[in-house]
Amino acid sequence: MRKRARPRPRKAAAVSPVLIAFNKPFAVLCQFTDRSGDTQGQPRKTLADYINIPDVYAAGRLDADSEGLLLLTNDGALAAQITDPRHAWAKTYLAQVEGSPDEQALRALRLGVTLNDGPTRPAEAQLIGGDPEWLWPRDPPIRERKSIPTAWIQLTLREGRNRQVRRMTASVGLPTLRLIRIAIGPHQLGELAPGRWRQLDNAAASDKVRQ
Repeated sequence: MRKRARPRPRKAAAVSPVLIAFNKPFAVLCQFTDRSGDTQGQPRKTLADYINIPDVYAAGRLDADSEGLLLLTNDGALAAQITDPRHAWAKTYLAQVEGSPDEQALRALRLGVTLNDGPTRPAEAQLIGGDPEWLWPRDPPIRERKSIPTAWIQLTLREGRNRQVRRMTASVGLPTLRLIRIAIGPHQLGELAPGRWRQLDNAAASDKVRQ
């Protein structure tokens, strides 16, 4: 009597890699759950309030009080490439700062400044004339002091320390009031509105905008 051949285990279906660009609004946590709540124990907004794609997670972080481009993926290798400083993916920010940046301050940022966790890599830094026309209003608005002017600086970094842009501008006497990330590597925020996301291919281009 012949023995029955054991059925071969079925291979798990391959999961298609997904890459999402999301414009994170102010005060939204860069995670899908909020286990602690705010100082009064009230739940805070998370990525789950905006994104319903299963099994994606943020490739890198963006502080709750920062806004702009966040990439999410279900591909661990791609996430590692985006976040690992060895790959030096450039991250570009617009920082609204308190004060009037002069060339000395900009040059210090370009050369790299020394923070409490060591010197930073050189950054690209330039002064932006006036408020960007495309920029959405922040809710709540930034604090303003009539006696002190504000300005916008565009900064491009190739490392990702905790609150690095804010610490860098503060080190040259220019506290950051508002911070918006507009690019990560080849991926641009573009015209993506706050709270919206779009699916990207792994090269660069944008696809259909989703709510």
